[in-house]
Amino acid sequence: MECTPVMDLPEVRPGDDIAELVADRASLEPGDVLTVASTIVSKAEGRTADFADYPVSGRAREIAKRLEAVTGEEKDPRFAQAILDESSEVLIEAPFLLTETRFGHICPNAGIDQSNVPDHDLLLLPKKPSESAERIRSGLEKRGLEDVAVIVTDTCGRPFRHGQRGVAIGWAGMPASRDWRGELDRDGHELGVTVQSVVDELASAANLVTGEGADGTPVVVVRDWEFGDLEGSDELFRAVEDDLVRDALRNWRFDE
Repeated sequence: MECTPVMDLPEVRPGDDIAELVADRASLEPGDVLTVASTIVSKAEGRTADFADYPVSGRAREIAKRLEAVTGEEKDPRFAQAILDESSEVLIEAPFLLTETRFGHICPNAGIDQSNVPDHDLLLLPKKPSESAERIRSGLEKRGLEDVAVIVTDTCGRPFRHGQRGVAIGWAGMPASRDWRGELDRDGHELGVTVQSVVDELASAANLVTGEGADGTPVVVVRDWEFGDLEGSDELFRAVEDDLVRDALRNWRFDE
């Protein structure tokens, strides 16, 4: 498998066609997977905002005060309001905000970024990242670049581990996971629970190439990776009724 960054992409502006920008700079082949950082997808879709866009509610003020008390750092209630507006559920209010975005991704601060946004205060995640991935894929097809899967990526931490890694928040042209249940291991034992999140794994591999900060390489071509003949699924975000961690968080309160 090869992961190759698409070089010399310009600063993406609202209305830019990511498929066109990539097609002009990358040699794509059928079977390739294109990973695209959510940062440039959001910029192309105009998903920027300023603190002035968020009239502060009483709940946002309470959350900001609680965070200040816990962390000892000043917290802007307008930022808390932006997070509330971008979330369908708040799972933790302190010592940080852990929320579910409106498309089902659980992450700190609803994935809102305050870096790499020179003309605005905030960069929001795409509203519907899988639809964004499908638009990019369709745009490539219109330019004769067919059978290219697209993954929209972000970086996120995970429980019990330091640091962040790449994750998929949207995808098109491939299943999200492959199901090993029913397959046999080397000793002949049947696998009963293993479902491999391939879009997350490809997003993480691509993130090794894109890097972080000011690298300026938000798009990666993954080549010579094969899904295989296993069953696929588009399930990535765990269903609420099956999420034991979410149940625990709902019954947990941070003690100041």
